[in-house]
Amino acid sequence: MNRRAYLAAVGTSLSASLAGCTSTLGVFDDSPCSGDDCTIGMTRNEFLPREYEATVGETVVWKNTSGAIHTITALESGIPDGAEYFATGGFEDDATAREQWRENHSGGLDTRETFEHTFDVPGRYEYICIPHVNADMVGTIIVSE
Repeated sequence: MNRRAYLAAVGTSLSASLAGCTSTLGVFDDSPCSGDDCTIGMTRNEFLPREYEATVGETVVWKNTSGAIHTITALESGIPDGAEYFATGGFEDDATAREQWRENHSGGLDTRETFEHTFDVPGRYEYICIPHVNADMVGTIIVSE
């Protein structure tokens, strides 16, 4: 193969590949939410931002900004005493949420769907995406007065 033709082909291929990467990075650059449509977005295996600071009485809106189905499932052991439990699907505890996901994928949030929760008790709230928790899809909300 002609060396110049080979180098030109490799250079063109590399440029096209990098162009695709930079456009993807822009979409998920720490904040896939725009304007008032959501507070926390999602990639394939990550909540963005992973940690969010809120104030008492604030409503946080999660939006599935990826092509995968996700859940937002609070960990009972990871929320303050007296705080209201939250999970997509309206489950009352994380054991039920996990069981329902395993049995019939209940509680899933499809692409572009949203879920919201108002935080009335200050403290640290830990939550997961059940189908992607093994990929470390976890998040934290820190609520202050």
